[in-house]
Amino acid sequence: MLSIEEYQEEFVEFLNNYSTVKEPQTLYNPIQYILNLGGKRLRPVLTLMTADIFNNDYKKALNAALSIEVFHNFSLIHDDIMDDAPLRRGQKTVHEKWDVNTGILSGDAMLIMAYQLFENYEANTFQALAKLFSKTALEVCEGQQYDIDFETSDHVTVYEYLKMIEYKTAVLVGAAMKMGAIVAGASIEDQNSIYDFGKNLGIAFQLQDDYLDAFGNPKTFGKQVGGDIIENKKTYLYIKALEFSEEENKLKLQQLFSNNVNTTDNKVEVVKQIFKTSGSAEATKKAIQDYTNKAFMVLKSLNISDDKKAILKDFGTGLMNRNV
Repeated sequence: MLSIEEYQEEFVEFLNNYSTVKEPQTLYNPIQYILNLGGKRLRPVLTLMTADIFNNDYKKALNAALSIEVFHNFSLIHDDIMDDAPLRRGQKTVHEKWDVNTGILSGDAMLIMAYQLFENYEANTFQALAKLFSKTALEVCEGQQYDIDFETSDHVTVYEYLKMIEYKTAVLVGAAMKMGAIVAGASIEDQNSIYDFGKNLGIAFQLQDDYLDAFGNPKTFGKQVGGDIIENKKTYLYIKALEFSEEENKLKLQQLFSNNVNTTDNKVEVVKQIFKTSGSAEATKKAIQDYTNKAFMVLKSLNISDDKKAILKDFGTGLMNRNV
């Protein structure tokens, strides 16, 4: 087994050798650009690590790992267009650097390229990977649509929100791990268990991201603290605050999250205070821990050594101990 950093290095080297420099350059240069913007490469690392966990050479999973990364970045290009976002990882987004039409078409090409990478596997593995990929890709689109729908909905339930983050974020984490298990030839039971581990960890990760968006350290968070509040996003924190608050604070929260309210620093501080006093902040931290524990419970059913279970648990613990 390698360290997370070593898996990252191996993947980045493989990515750098995956050349997309061909004609027409106006289609492929934006693809090269988005793939080289960096990022944690969390999903492909999970694919490689999982292949290793199930006693396979992680290098055999590099094509599957790259497929996940190409798909993830395809979704980012299109998400940025929908959000009219100017920056991605501190650099211009594809549609800003080129234009919207280029972003749409280059993103479409990346979705096809992600599928093509499965052609490097024999028939049974190809079929299993493609089937999982198709299911996951469609769920990510459904999750994105739920997220868009919530922007204009006054009544988003906890169940609906958890379903949205499961589809938009967590299923791709689960799929990344299951792909590693498929390439390694793990049993169907183990493939499904490692998927559940990744999915539950993905939900916990997104809930924690929501929490850190409000209460993270602005020096280390990597993006504007309070951004979700400024954008009136109905996160777990918001939904729980509405549920727990007295009528006065409930109305105040709804008014602050109406689209015609000025986005001031005062708004962020007032909302954060309601999140704290209502008990929403604590409820969110509890939900993060609950989903992390759900992921860890799955480890008991995996047919791997205790040492490897400990590696997965350490990884999950490290992911959940971000204090940014």
